[in-house]
Amino acid sequence: MELFPSNSNFNFMKAGRVSLSIAFLIMVVAFGAMGFKGFNYALDFTGGTVAELRFDQPVGAEPIRKSLVASGFESPVVQTLGSNNDLVVRLKPRRGDGDAARSGDAILHALQTAGHPAKLMRSEAVGPQIGKELAVNGIYAAVFVVFGFLIYIWVRFEFKFAVASIITTLHDVVLVAGWFAISGHEFDLTVLAGILSVMGYSINDTIVVFDRVRENFRTLHKLSPAEVLNRSINQTLSRTIITSFVAFLTVLALYIFAGTSLRGMAESQIIGIVIGTLSSIFVACPLLQIFRATKQDLMPKMRDDAELARRP
Repeated sequence: MELFPSNSNFNFMKAGRVSLSIAFLIMVVAFGAMGFKGFNYALDFTGGTVAELRFDQPVGAEPIRKSLVASGFESPVVQTLGSNNDLVVRLKPRRGDGDAARSGDAILHALQTAGHPAKLMRSEAVGPQIGKELAVNGIYAAVFVVFGFLIYIWVRFEFKFAVASIITTLHDVVLVAGWFAISGHEFDLTVLAGILSVMGYSINDTIVVFDRVRENFRTLHKLSPAEVLNRSINQTLSRTIITSFVAFLTVLALYIFAGTSLRGMAESQIIGIVIGTLSSIFVACPLLQIFRATKQDLMPKMRDDAELARRP
């Protein structure tokens, strides 16, 4: 199945410098938002209270969340436990809260009414030290994944190829993270996992296009590097869009139906898929053009063979 014929000839390289300029400006905005505004860290990183309640009658998670907000609890996270009778409430630290029991009692007092009696099943406090440990472990995981990708890219591609891949992947990750800084949506461990998965999706999309570039440099000897890059994007355009669309639908279903616990991860993946698709077309290959990539840069073995053939 092809949305666009393989011989289509959209001139993406013509807008290469414009697209790179736009990508650079957006990255500056994303870095600025992360540096000056920061993230709205969730309970995973800040510590807080976890309370489990059981209601005599079924209740919805959203009405409970609204009741907590009306009672002065900031950014509560409410989840069901198998049925609408059992709920888990997660709260950030709030001034005036004492130990876990007082916090749990405060939640119970805010939610139960004569028409909807409830029972506090358990209440636990997650201290800031635990939240700090989770944050540090999350950073370690992110650094480990980043270095793993960098090593793979460096081994997989030639120098200019590798640099373009790294910059494109960095662009996608920074934009997703910047979105959460700008929007103020909660940043928790699931969002971090989503951002790490965006790295994998981004580099995979870029590799598909770059592999076609290398194949075309082998066969299209009479075309200029810009024409080879342009043709490579056109030849992989259908595959890129179809794959991205299917992945987008899958993550969209997760965002709609998986509930609040996975919504942050799904949101980061939705944004990452859209950005990753655009960057593989409008950032990756234009970077190769800026770096003046040629057949000799991308095919060092062929260059060495040619030099050996010229020797007497």
